[in-house]
Amino acid sequence: MQGDLQILGRAVKQAQYRQHRALDSALATVGTTLAQWDALRAISRSPGASARELAAATFQSEQAFGTLVGRLAAQGLVERRPGHGRRIEHHLTPAGEQILAAGHKVADEVLADCFSALSEPERAALLDLLERLTGEGG
Repeated sequence: MQGDLQILGRAVKQAQYRQHRALDSALATVGTTLAQWDALRAISRSPGASARELAAATFQSEQAFGTLVGRLAAQGLVERRPGHGRRIEHHLTPAGEQILAAGHKVADEVLADCFSALSEPERAALLDLLERLTGEGG
């Protein structure tokens, strides 16, 4: 059983690695990277969120997210505004919205390809299982 769990863990990591490489490569065609697009997506989902909140949402350290959002701001994709106290709020600019939308189209195509070996019921079952593992299921 121990070896089976290691094989399972490696298979999950291998699938994630393949998906991330495919997404990163395809997102380059619309002028962004997976990390940048994921940050734009997180900001879109939570406009006005702090760097701490967004770092957690994108699985990054606060320092790494701060560096990334600094690059996005320099590109005119993100705007940082003063919030309550020392809080800095993050918002997408119209250019950021455009890159995010283009990225959604690319991601849909890449993910359809990544999961093409699974039927719809198998995809639903996989999602259910992963949500149970991460505690995010409904």
